[in-house]
Amino acid sequence: MAEVDTSGGGHKKGPGVKKPKKQSTRVDLTPMVDLGFLLITFFVFTTTMSQATAMNMNEPKDDPTNQLKVKNSGVITLLLGKKDQVYYYMGELIDPNKQFKSSNFKDIRQVILDKKNATPIGDLMYIIKSAKEATFKNAIDILDEMSINAVPPGHYAEVDMSDTEAQLISATEQANGIK
Repeated sequence: MAEVDTSGGGHKKGPGVKKPKKQSTRVDLTPMVDLGFLLITFFVFTTTMSQATAMNMNEPKDDPTNQLKVKNSGVITLLLGKKDQVYYYMGELIDPNKQFKSSNFKDIRQVILDKKNATPIGDLMYIIKSAKEATFKNAIDILDEMSINAVPPGHYAEVDMSDTEAQLISATEQANGIK
């Protein structure tokens, strides 16, 4: 327990009586340290650790008879490049000079929302493709954008990038000076 040391004797007044030195009060804090460690131990043992969460994602099936058929007008392909760049095109890539566009993660949300609002939900499909130089953070960020924009699961899928798309990204990055 804490103790206060106040030894100083009685108070005598008069000539020839020396005033006793006043000793300071001393509080023993050893029990306070014990109490602190007990509280820390209590909170460590009684807290629940955060549970791991996973995002549902439907990936394309290899069975050609069981694949989802969508219209070209409802498809947008999002290509993830290096340095947080996002490239996209609508439908099937026929004329890269007109269709292939560049963006970043700040502006891609509006592109996703515009496509979602302009397309009936049954025809809507986002195809996500990552370049070899894209980071894992970029893949997570684009999936977060799908969640933020309330794109229902099953209306986006991650697919491997074709050689043509990789060459388009490389040429666009060289033209824009992205290294």
